[in-house]
Amino acid sequence: MIKRRNIGQRSGKERSQRQLRVGELLRRALVDILIRDELRDPDLSGVSITISEVRVSSDLKNATAFIMPLGGKEVEKTLSALERAAPFLRRQIGASATVRYMPALSFLVDEAFDEGEKIEMLLRATKNSKGPSINEADENLSEN
Repeated sequence: MIKRRNIGQRSGKERSQRQLRVGELLRRALVDILIRDELRDPDLSGVSITISEVRVSSDLKNATAFIMPLGGKEVEKTLSALERAAPFLRRQIGASATVRYMPALSFLVDEAFDEGEKIEMLLRATKNSKGPSINEADENLSEN
């Protein structure tokens, strides 16, 4: 089963400046590790992964990274491989990051890309269904 991010609902209060800062620090560290290709998992070799956001809990003990493989292919396989690699990633980030407590990492699929695509399709559909475009109207006027 794929764990998915609930976009429409915010959990609890607004995030503090500290949560945002730690989340961005973790996101950058995860990206650096993935770019250096330090993971030896065969399910992650050669896979480009986008980490759009890392949300940190209010007590800074848990962090959730929202990921999407390039092209949205093999999402389940990538997600399970990252979950297996979470302890290794936590140790690697802990060695380089300057945080007092290293949060436990978990990963979820980021649906923001899918939502953006749906909105774009809806906008295109409404644009096409409203009759001729401005360019077509200008051509019709110039012909008359």
